[in-house]
Amino acid sequence: MNLFKQLKIGVITLILALLSNTLQAQITNDITDNEAFKALLAAKKSAEENNVLVNIAVVDAGANLKAFIRMDESYLGSIDVAIKKAKTARYFNIDTGELGELTQPGGIIYNIELSNNGLVSFPGGLPIKNKEGKIIGAIGVSGGTIEQDRAIATIGAKSILN
Repeated sequence: MNLFKQLKIGVITLILALLSNTLQAQITNDITDNEAFKALLAAKKSAEENNVLVNIAVVDAGANLKAFIRMDESYLGSIDVAIKKAKTARYFNIDTGELGELTQPGGIIYNIELSNNGLVSFPGGLPIKNKEGKIIGAIGVSGGTIEQDRAIATIGAKSILN
């Protein structure tokens, strides 16, 4: 084999090795499991203190479910809603209640909730930011009133900043 072919094979091997390491590297702005559980437990504590039975979902930066709890006797239908609130908040990096204001008839994104296998555009979903202000995931809460859901989610989202 001539020197040029050996060099070419060596370069291709090096590129493939670098790419495989890059593809397997964890996203640096992703919520950790400890942060996800901290947010989940802070939200759960708030719900318990206010006697509200809820489902709480935390998703990572890719909108994949990272942590979830269904409080005893909370609504079964709220399981899906909590997860979709968290995903919706992450998909658009916005409070789901604020998104809902834009989705009303005549709004600039009317009917967007029909996309992405169903979005939830009422309060209770919030992006979660780290201390540097980067979005690392989102939290969704469902089972109380929309005001209760939003308040509980807010406590969960802010808990990782402490």
